[in-house]
Amino acid sequence: MTAPQGRPRSAREQARLEVALRELFDRRISFNQVLGLRVESLAPESLGIGFDMRPELVGHYLYGRLHGGVISATLDATGGLALVVAGAHKHPNDSTEQVMARFAKIGTIDMRVDFLRPGVGKRFHASATVTRLGGRVGSTQMRLENETGLLIATGSAAYVVS
Repeated sequence: MTAPQGRPRSAREQARLEVALRELFDRRISFNQVLGLRVESLAPESLGIGFDMRPELVGHYLYGRLHGGVISATLDATGGLALVVAGAHKHPNDSTEQVMARFAKIGTIDMRVDFLRPGVGKRFHASATVTRLGGRVGSTQMRLENETGLLIATGSAAYVVS
């Protein structure tokens, strides 16, 4: 990840930013609510999203496996959020409003998902690492694990960030 440019954001402004990001991701993005996604960590080095298995998320009715679309959507949302957090870290003098305006501009360009194991579990955790954050395009690597740490799927994606 690119080193921060400028003075660090004050602790008060950082707390304000984290509240705004959680509010947007957890409550204002309707699809995230449908999936039950919740921010677990907004730390740039350990960004994490979690959700519980529910009957509405089952894709294989005989085995109760998580639907592949849920897996893909979760990885996509996690990658996008990782880029917003990385952008906030890269530009620590940006206000909460500036960071939130950047969030509104992000869109997925391309995404690949590798389904490694059946999506079986009671709780799932998604994480993302930013591999590139340029002026126009950002790239991420994502992972989805169940509550035991079993790797269910990985993904990589490119996003427009400006």
